[in-house]
Amino acid sequence: MNGGFDSPPKKGSSSGRMSGDPGFRKSKNSSDRDFEFDMLAHASHGKTEGSGLYGAVFNLTTTVIGAGIMALPATMKIMGIITGTIMIVVMGILAEVSIELFVRYSVESKADSYGEAVQNALGKNAKILSEICIIINNAGILVVYLIIMGDVMSGSWQHAGVFDQWWGHGFWDHRKLLILLVLIIFLAPLCALDRIDSLSLTSAASVVLAVVFIVVAFVVAFVKFLQGTLDSPRWVPDLSSTQAIMDLLVVIPIMTNAYVSHFNVPPIYNELEGKSPEKMNRVGRITTVLCIFLYASTAISAYLIFANDTESDVLTNFDKDLGVPYSTGLNYFVRISYIIHLILVFPVIHFSLRQTVDTLLFEGAPPLTESRQRCLALTGGLLLILYVGSTTIPNIWTAFKFTGATTAVSLGFTFPSLIALKLSKQGTRLSPGERFMSWFMLIFAIMISIVGLIGNAYNTSKD
Repeated sequence: MNGGFDSPPKKGSSSGRMSGDPGFRKSKNSSDRDFEFDMLAHASHGKTEGSGLYGAVFNLTTTVIGAGIMALPATMKIMGIITGTIMIVVMGILAEVSIELFVRYSVESKADSYGEAVQNALGKNAKILSEICIIINNAGILVVYLIIMGDVMSGSWQHAGVFDQWWGHGFWDHRKLLILLVLIIFLAPLCALDRIDSLSLTSAASVVLAVVFIVVAFVVAFVKFLQGTLDSPRWVPDLSSTQAIMDLLVVIPIMTNAYVSHFNVPPIYNELEGKSPEKMNRVGRITTVLCIFLYASTAISAYLIFANDTESDVLTNFDKDLGVPYSTGLNYFVRISYIIHLILVFPVIHFSLRQTVDTLLFEGAPPLTESRQRCLALTGGLLLILYVGSTTIPNIWTAFKFTGATTAVSLGFTFPSLIALKLSKQGTRLSPGERFMSWFMLIFAIMISIVGLIGNAYNTSKD
């Protein structure tokens, strides 16, 4: 990443190359020449092209808010409203701190991708491991999106789908066929785009649709409260049995999974107009505040509506009478609008998945923006794999609980903490508070992985 063009890089500043690593060491005259060349190139192109502040906010918010928001009401059912809300806020703050540290040292080490930042700090093997984590995490998320689309359109053994309710059973509500048609007609054209700033408008639309869902859920919960028809909610976790404790261990990694967006930070930063670490930090902070509000509102409202009947994918709950006026219309509106939201979110996550696969398989090849054929081939291959995954994995809970305890926590906390602790010895030093937070996030991530895997193994053995 480049550090912007506001001022020449100074010795020891976060905008210059790292002075302690031979791979980044240059003479002062060479650095000055590089900067002058960059300035001339910038001037020759006139106004910097790229996404503005709020375009970047929408892209990052879209990366964060996807299918994870549909799983949060179910976590609230297990954790309770008080504990669950606290966890949503704490996880958001930790994620924002880790993003700021990641941005600082990515820019300082001139890393253009998540994997490059990891390699600069931890070496080639760690880079490969991080890229594998991104691939597994993002592929899992996109499979979840397709599962939700299938659940909503064709239904499941417990819930009726939109097409079932409209036209009854027939070939038109066949789950595999519907997912395939959505992939071909809607997702493939958007995923074929080779620049992430091309998705700014669709990202903005997806955020608006997520807000619409939250408003509807809040209004329904408020009406039911006035009617006195809300069930008594759980406020704190149930710790009365081994099974309850193991359920709690499983949902904590799902909370962690909800904020992982670090893999899309480098491409969003690279296409940010007038890019600088300070401007990217503003993007991250605005995104974090927005996501905390949206997550807490959704989790509480939807849980209050459905209480102990809340499903792992809360969208499937919107197939029956809500007990409020215009219930049928609201049910259709909520499900259809959120399917559109997921269709608009899908290409943003797919973008970083495709970039990472390309980096891993075709290291040293020209960028995808210069090889349209390779870009389309990767897009088609990945969509095919995701389609197969969506037709074999049973539900979103299965995908989230394993990725949350492994790849998500690694990408969101483990690697950023290690990068900051390692590169701070060679470049800009961490303050005492930043060093404490880095160690805290690292230990926290390890603990989340351990308890999550234990909980998953226990629940799997019981199934």
